[in-house]
Amino acid sequence: MDVPLPLQRPLSCTSVSNGRTHLKIKPFLGFVPHGTTSLSLQSSSWRNDGMVAGVSFPFCASAGFSRRRRRKISSPRSQGSSPKGFVPRKPSGMSTQRKDQKSNGDKESQSTSSSKESEISNQKTIEAEVETSDDDTKGVGMDLKFLEDDDEINGSTKSISQLPVTQFVESEETGDDDKDTVKLIKPTRTEESDFLIDSVIREQSGGDYSENSQGETNASRKGSHAVGTKLSEILQVDPDELNEPQKLKENIAGYVEYKGPGASELLEMTKPNDVERIGDLDSSSFLKSDSVEEGDPLTAGTLETEDTSLNLRLEMEGPGASELLEMTKPNDVEHIGDLDSSSFLKSDSVEEGDPLTAGTLETEDTSLNLRLEMEANLRRQATERLAEENLLQGIRLFCFPEVVKPDEDVEIFLNRSLSALNNEPDVLIMGAFNDWRWRSFTTRLTETHLNRDWWSCKIHVPKEAYKIDFVFFNGQDVYDNNDGNDFSITVEGGMQIIDFENFLLEEKWREQEKLAKEQAERERLAEEQRRIEAEKAAIEADRAQAKEEAAKKREVLQALMAKASKTRDSTWYIEPSEFKCEDKVRICYNKSSGPLSHAKDLWIHGGHNNWKGGLSIVEKLVKSERIDGDWWYAEVVIPDRALVLDWVFADGPPKDAIAYDNNHRQDFHAVVPKHTPEELYWVEEEHQIFKTLQEERRLREVAMRAKAEKTALLKAETKERTMKSFLLSQKHIVYTEPLDIQAGSSVTVYYNPANTVLNGKPEIWFRCSFNRWTHRLGPWPPQKMLPAEYGTHVKATVKVPLDAYMMDFVFSEREDGGIFDNKSGMDYHIPVFGGVAKEPPMHIVHIAVEMAPIAKVGGLGDVVTSLSRAVQDLNHNVDIVLPKYDCLKMNHVKDFRFHKSFFWGGTEIKVWFGKVEGLSVYFLEPQNGFFGKGRVYGCNNDGERFGFFCHAALEFLLQGGFHPDIIHCHDWSSAPVAWLFKEHYTHYGLSKSRIVFTIHNLEFGANLIGKAMTFADKATTVSPTYSQEVSGNPVIAPHLYKFHGIVNGIDPDIWDPLNDKFLPISYTSENVVEGKAAAKEALQQKLGLKQADLPLVGIITRLTHQKGIHLIKHAIWRTLERNGQVVLLGSAPDPRIQNDFVNLANELHSKYNDRARLCLTYDEPLSHLIYSGADFILVPSIFEPCGLTQLTAMRYGSIPVVRKTGGLYDTVFDVDHDKERAQQCGLEPNGFSFDGADAAGVDYALNRALSAWYDGRDWFNSLCKQVMEQDWSWNRPALDYLELYHAARKLE
Repeated sequence: MDVPLPLQRPLSCTSVSNGRTHLKIKPFLGFVPHGTTSLSLQSSSWRNDGMVAGVSFPFCASAGFSRRRRRKISSPRSQGSSPKGFVPRKPSGMSTQRKDQKSNGDKESQSTSSSKESEISNQKTIEAEVETSDDDTKGVGMDLKFLEDDDEINGSTKSISQLPVTQFVESEETGDDDKDTVKLIKPTRTEESDFLIDSVIREQSGGDYSENSQGETNASRKGSHAVGTKLSEILQVDPDELNEPQKLKENIAGYVEYKGPGASELLEMTKPNDVERIGDLDSSSFLKSDSVEEGDPLTAGTLETEDTSLNLRLEMEGPGASELLEMTKPNDVEHIGDLDSSSFLKSDSVEEGDPLTAGTLETEDTSLNLRLEMEANLRRQATERLAEENLLQGIRLFCFPEVVKPDEDVEIFLNRSLSALNNEPDVLIMGAFNDWRWRSFTTRLTETHLNRDWWSCKIHVPKEAYKIDFVFFNGQDVYDNNDGNDFSITVEGGMQIIDFENFLLEEKWREQEKLAKEQAERERLAEEQRRIEAEKAAIEADRAQAKEEAAKKREVLQALMAKASKTRDSTWYIEPSEFKCEDKVRICYNKSSGPLSHAKDLWIHGGHNNWKGGLSIVEKLVKSERIDGDWWYAEVVIPDRALVLDWVFADGPPKDAIAYDNNHRQDFHAVVPKHTPEELYWVEEEHQIFKTLQEERRLREVAMRAKAEKTALLKAETKERTMKSFLLSQKHIVYTEPLDIQAGSSVTVYYNPANTVLNGKPEIWFRCSFNRWTHRLGPWPPQKMLPAEYGTHVKATVKVPLDAYMMDFVFSEREDGGIFDNKSGMDYHIPVFGGVAKEPPMHIVHIAVEMAPIAKVGGLGDVVTSLSRAVQDLNHNVDIVLPKYDCLKMNHVKDFRFHKSFFWGGTEIKVWFGKVEGLSVYFLEPQNGFFGKGRVYGCNNDGERFGFFCHAALEFLLQGGFHPDIIHCHDWSSAPVAWLFKEHYTHYGLSKSRIVFTIHNLEFGANLIGKAMTFADKATTVSPTYSQEVSGNPVIAPHLYKFHGIVNGIDPDIWDPLNDKFLPISYTSENVVEGKAAAKEALQQKLGLKQADLPLVGIITRLTHQKGIHLIKHAIWRTLERNGQVVLLGSAPDPRIQNDFVNLANELHSKYNDRARLCLTYDEPLSHLIYSGADFILVPSIFEPCGLTQLTAMRYGSIPVVRKTGGLYDTVFDVDHDKERAQQCGLEPNGFSFDGADAAGVDYALNRALSAWYDGRDWFNSLCKQVMEQDWSWNRPALDYLELYHAARKLE
């Protein structure tokens, strides 16, 4: 087996001049630790464009070297990679190719050039010296001498014929016969070349190397060989054997092969242990080697001898120089740059304390200077050649090196006389990398040594670059931008564009994380500052309150002290009469003087300072020995800080006493004669009050903070459950694994065509993109879905990009299309989490005539406010336009101010702005008095009023410069917005907007609703089932393709049992049983019902036929028959219905006074108590578009009993019949329902509910907990509305 022995880091000196070149190079012999000696020449990195690389020459290689390190063959850059405006240099050809030829035919085909180049008139000599140690081969050195003639150097001895720079190369296995073969590259050269190398090798492990008188060198260790030792002596073979043709011959590829005795030994001797890479060195470190130990006895004479042997003479003339330099180009050369003279002399191989003389260092410094001078000359010659070539072609720009690589410097040259800056004194470059997207730079160019006005600057190319983009300018307003195309240079070996895109995304991701942390820290600091300021303000408030309370107490106590007497001999007295705090005294009482004359026992109940702190003295009196009356006494200790004593006498201890002597309700008082000075007392009292206030405030804040944290946690958990439910809501059609799609990961989409329009299709194709089909990479190619492991599902896997925030997809029957399942035009969309890009916010404007809580009449006002808040919480921008009624509840409007005024329709319209529930609201106040009626509805010109408002609202948007994405109008009252917009505004400045129209109740204004349906881009109603129920209506039927049902939600902040101030105790699902029990007890007490453990049915409704009033009446009687309790809250707009229920209330209150209450009005606090205290909430509506009552009931843990219609069917799932339907929606059963609109239907549901309460209390309690944990807020509806908004925006 042939073992290649490569020459590490050969000298590479490429000719950069067409003329005769004469170079002299003085090398440095360094030391490579771990047993390898290397002859090194250090320089900066130069490539085939004229740069010279630093080189190390260890003549050694391990047996496995060919498998570990393959030689890199430089190839010229293709024309296509050259930047615009640059002419690529013609590459210098390789004089040798690193191959082994396996046949004579191969040899013939490739021998022409190599054979010509190998015709050398003079034989060259190589003298090799190998030094070893006992442990391992320490190094191999070669004294290489090039001779133009045999007698050019006196005393030279011919040895193995070989070129001056010899490189061992690997070869393929040739069989066992060649296992002892050493192959040497024989590089070509010209006759004019003259190359002389003198080198000296030294034993690294120490030894005596002084020359004796015969010029011989003593070796102190086995295996050492002196300078000039013949190769035959090193190998211990007969010299004649080396010269035998069969042992040493030149092969067809230009290699010199040696086969014979000692070949394998030579390879073993030259095997390196560890060749150190040489880079980033300075001159001081270059002389150090681990192999030279501290104290090594190297004499000055030895160093001089070494210095003499280190002299390198390189003379190069004629055209052969270029080929020689190309031939000797290194495989992998360390960049040696940014070195100074001190760092260049250092090497790890020389330990600190090595006795190197100053003369040696000076010699090495001289060698370094020669080397650097050579490099500068080569670089100057290369740039001069390039400048001349480009100038001849009229090209004003070139760079050096010509092949630009990442993480290296490049010098850019501009011929000012050929540019637009030819008369400018200053020339600057302004640029960036990768199409101007990475690391911009601006620097000044300086005039160079080159002739004909060449200026240059150096630019460092970052490792991420694939292109340099730049222009030149004079620092002001004169530019040379390549005729508007800008200049650019391609970076070879840089990042691919797609890799750079991902890199930018990762950088953006890191930047966003950094900004998020910084923002969080700023918010934390701001919050801390707010807390400190609030604390200061609270302390000042507590101090003021303490001072005020102390002043009041002082006034009262001083008046009391003025009335108090020191003693009253006939009734009571204190002895001794002079006492102070903490003294023990006797308080004597004449029993016969008051109402306790017949009492068996006497007790004193006392305190101090006007009963401050309550009772502090309780003692039983004993009979006194005094004979002038019925005197009794008690010994008591005067309380600390007492100014006055307060007491009464009683016939027993506290809680047992019946009769008292309280001095005719004035109590007894006595001033403490030697009390604390009053001023000191009141200072201390004020401080004590202040401390008490602070502690009370602290406890309140702790409780509030704990409740706020729990509320936030519950909200977060609820949102998480809702998102999961949202993602699983169509699991019977489509779902993903993982469920939460993360940016940068892979996701598998599972699809069940059996439940779609693609049922039965032989193939299913998956088409997807990201970010609402707007991703920078465009749509992904169609992907054929594969059968899943189970069921009828098919699957496809997609890599999610880092900048994705939404995944979009549809399905088709063929690769080229055909039938599509696109979710009825909505497409399938699944959010992506953790991406670097965020969804751009939409701007939504609601135009409505109701808004809770400032102008609420029905459910419309709740929807406008709650939906807007939910969408705004999802980082979108929401505004509301509302009439400025004179009956607005302005106490709910924050930051109310005048905004502007404008004219339309001959009327001035004033616009006011305010914040309601955190939403921006614009109030329109036309000066025609349309909205100064004291009401929202009920005027005989409501149609005219609201029509004017709709037109004025659109005019306000136009004149105010609004450009909303969505204009959302509601019900008949703002229906005119739809057609007014299309007829008057869509072509006049509001073309970006799309109209979404929501029907809250089709019973009112059907004609206006029908016209709005025609012009709206998308239309909704408040539940899917209601949308089906009204789909046959003539005003709806023609527009079913754009008609959708979305269930309403409730505001979880308004309806929140954890923070409800109308409840006796706060509760969550964790303590729902205790919370509802307390609420029921409070409700029973408030309404005068029997406080017993009975099932309680609540009814909260408007009393209309729509709400099923006949079913309500029947349910009341049925509940009472089942021994339950009933509470009804509501009123009827129809007086006849109201009177009917008044009569029913009178009858029930007389017969079932302790179990029935009908409150025929509306009471907000009472409604909260009913929702919480009731076990069941009855909603038997004949039709119900959505219904909020059943949703609120579940929020408080009450079980709904409903009729299956509209939104009631969509939100209540019967515990006995709807388990599968609930699971399809990601829910569990949550109530009782019935179908009919008669008494039997009500009985069916109500009887099951009451029986569940009586017979399975534990199960019932778990059901209460379960319904509380379901999310009926606007979290889910807001997501559905956003999907609708996006679908509307896609429409043309």
